Amino acid sequence: MRLKLGILGAGHFGRFHALKAGRGPRVDFVGLADADPARAAAVASEAGCRAWDGDELMREADAVIIAAPTAFHHGLASAALAAGCHVFVEKPIAATLAEADALVAEAAAAGRVLQIGHIERFSAGMATLRGSAGVGRPLYMEAVRIAPFRPRSLDVTVILDLMIHDLDLVIGLAGSELVAVEAAGTAVVSDKIDIANARLRFANGVQATVTASRASLKMERRLRVFGTEGYASLDFLGREMKLVRKGQGQPLEQIPGHGIDSLSWTEHDNLEAEQAAFVDACLDGRPPHRLTLAADGVAGRAALDAALRIETAVAEALRPTSA
Repeated sequence: MRLKLGILGAGHFGRFHALKAGRGPRVDFVGLADADPARAAAVASEAGCRAWDGDELMREADAVIIAAPTAFHHGLASAALAAGCHVFVEKPIAATLAEADALVAEAAAAGRVLQIGHIERFSAGMATLRGSAGVGRPLYMEAVRIAPFRPRSLDVTVILDLMIHDLDLVIGLAGSELVAVEAAGTAVVSDKIDIANARLRFANGVQATVTASRASLKMERRLRVFGTEGYASLDFLGREMKLVRKGQGQPLEQIPGHGIDSLSWTEHDNLEAEQAAFVDACLDGRPPHRLTLAADGVAGRAALDAALRIETAVAEALRPTSA
């Protein structure tokens, strides 16, 4: 069985999706559509596929990947579900919680897959953390994601652009409802928030600090998870994880009773793995074990909720106080 797959959106991420889609062993890549016909034609030529009208593509395809700007996610995904397509939506799931709720309900009613593009779930670094002996129940987490300025994705804040990746990860690791948010941030190089820091508290007592910037001079991507049995420190760019645990690893003089292990990983193609998960979910109904990594609509909604609450907290922190 093979899946007839189309792509809606031929911008930065749409192009990447198009260049991968034709390689899938279970995929017949139908082609792509974009609001800009010239851009659609250019990317279609590069990917070796056909450029379509969007409505025609949805009628032809079994499933679509939506890689358009966030403001169009709900409209395109809703139309695709109404046309009978399975739907993959790049993060964030939608622009508002009402739109996210509508998509979750529409996908359930249609009996179609709704997967959200939280690609970090498929990273080799997170696979290394999951495959390790672990640090027990998480208590506190720190996530840092900073990058130089790039003139794209400026239709949203850095919170919905970059931070939402780590929000999805810490929500999953916390395994509990987000109950409190404090945040600060500011615009630096665009007219939207370009740097932000958020402090999160979950119903089970887990806390997290998440920092994101798209106005830095260097790249940094780190995650630290402190748990009941020790802590893990991941350097995603250095491809290394330090694992400090009670009674295990090379003894540490600084922390009596604890030892340290260093683990590394070889990168793989996260986007290819994410696409494969979507294709298998569409074709198999009951997805293989690895597909449990994929973010469904409910998970996408949770990440969006956290991001929007952080945006609100940042806006409140920036509001001048009366004298």
